[in-house]
Amino acid sequence: MLTDFLPALAVASAAAFGLAALSAVAGFGGGVLLLPVFTALFGLRVAVPMLTLTQLSSNSSRGWLNRRELRWPLIGWFALGAVPCSVAGGLLLTHAPLAPMKRVLGVFLVGVVLWRRLNPHPRKPADPAFVAVGAGSGLGSALLGSVGPLTAPFFLAYGLTRAAYIGTEAVSALTMHLTKLATYGAGDLLTRKVLLYGIALTPATLLGAWAGKKIVGHISDRIFVLLVELGLLAAGVIFLLGL
Repeated sequence: MLTDFLPALAVASAAAFGLAALSAVAGFGGGVLLLPVFTALFGLRVAVPMLTLTQLSSNSSRGWLNRRELRWPLIGWFALGAVPCSVAGGLLLTHAPLAPMKRVLGVFLVGVVLWRRLNPHPRKPADPAFVAVGAGSGLGSALLGSVGPLTAPFFLAYGLTRAAYIGTEAVSALTMHLTKLATYGAGDLLTRKVLLYGIALTPATLLGAWAGKKIVGHISDRIFVLLVELGLLAAGVIFLLGL
């Protein structure tokens, strides 16, 4: 048992640290890239709830590190849509066709980047529009483990950058991660193995978030937006390939 646990934990910890740092810089991306690693190590049905535990610590730390820039009204609107749809997605996890959904999301993300290049100054969305953003994110995240890139275009269009963007997106995501965990628990998906790995990976995600926070303080808003768009493209390709 221990000989199987330690090598997998070492690989998962290294991946969690690096990708938590990435999330702290771009606001997303860690979950999207971490899911294939966890899936290869543990299988998809274990990987999704395990990823949620990892994201819980990663998003909590990003929210705390950027707490002075949080946009609480947006977080509230987001939660109105995210919480009920996270419950629905968590209940559907064992039955939903995940592969086609990944490819649809991949097309959407690549299309969003192309649209932003053609329309560099999109109209700012109204605050209540984030109910729909939260609903789509909650449903997709519960089924696919992570759809952080799905929310990025809307927070960017709202005008958030760097600390305000990273912190607000992180705390918004927390509302659905907590709901997903409760739903997974009700559906017997939070096994002893999932909980053990989730707890063991927490130090790596906290250190990664701290390292990413140090990096983001040294880049401009323009470079920050460019990094986010590159992350959206990478995430879109990953989903299109079904990884």
